[in-house]
Amino acid sequence: MRFAAQRRLPVVVVTVFAVLISAIVFLPRPALAADDDEGGTGTLRKKLDAAATGYNNAKAKVAASQKRQKTLISEIAVTEKRLATLTADAQTLGAEAYKGGMPDPLTVLANSGSAGELIAKASYVDTMARQTNTTLKELRTTQTTLKNQRQQVEQELKVQQAQEKTMAKRRSDAEQALVEAGGGQSSAGFLSGTSAAAQPAPRNSDGSWPAESCSIDDPTSEGCVTPRMLHTYNEARADGFTHYTHCFRQASFGEHPKGRACDFAADVGGFGGIATGDSKAYGDRLAAWGVDNADRLGVLYVIWFKQIWLPGQGWKTYSGDGTPSGDHMNHVHISVQ
Repeated sequence: MRFAAQRRLPVVVVTVFAVLISAIVFLPRPALAADDDEGGTGTLRKKLDAAATGYNNAKAKVAASQKRQKTLISEIAVTEKRLATLTADAQTLGAEAYKGGMPDPLTVLANSGSAGELIAKASYVDTMARQTNTTLKELRTTQTTLKNQRQQVEQELKVQQAQEKTMAKRRSDAEQALVEAGGGQSSAGFLSGTSAAAQPAPRNSDGSWPAESCSIDDPTSEGCVTPRMLHTYNEARADGFTHYTHCFRQASFGEHPKGRACDFAADVGGFGGIATGDSKAYGDRLAAWGVDNADRLGVLYVIWFKQIWLPGQGWKTYSGDGTPSGDHMNHVHISVQ
């Protein structure tokens, strides 16, 4: 009997171990958003990505051009002031030469009564000649500088106008893509204007967004995210949006496999059904936060409750797939450039 009991012991241990493993495997886990959680097709997402990226890039170029124009206008004011002074000086010298005539060196030599007087008069002639030449030379240089500065302003205005046309084209592209997908109508959206200001993500010296790859470990999965997406994720958490979040995942299209998108659950523990009550209010605040900080974070678009926000577009209706995840009624989707 004792031997039989000893033989049964390993069987009992194995059985208990198997039960424990099963319990671990089937523990409740936060539900993931659908693989194609943005809704629509790969073509739609490519169009939205291209439109939003093109709009943001053009907007950055407009801002940079306006900044250069402001600098040039300030420089022109200084140049014009200097030019006015030089013009007055040149006119004074011209008037003096006209009234008294510029002393001729030979005349000065002939009319000098002594060596000392000769030296003094010769020095005066030299000083007047140098002053006149210096003034006229600087006058011509300043006139050229002013002309170049004004031409640069004209060129910057052309750059601005061209980029504004690009922005209008990108807005039209995004609107057309949404309409083709069954959405695109203006909607109330989720606006605040009082959201906490996120720390700006790094930009290039010209104001554009640097190209980034999926190069940093994603804190929400075993995948990766771009530095800008990680910055956005961290800023959201710093501003109190700490509910369950999932960023990277494998997919055939969209921003998630590129590490440029995160899904922020409305519920604390994961993606559930349609958000209501506090969960809905949380999603509303988060969506507004993403819009309010779009320029600081390089946001491409925000999707929440069957609506999408795009730069230059505002909030528009957005067609999903009829599920809480596909219609974005259980999570806020934020994509960055």
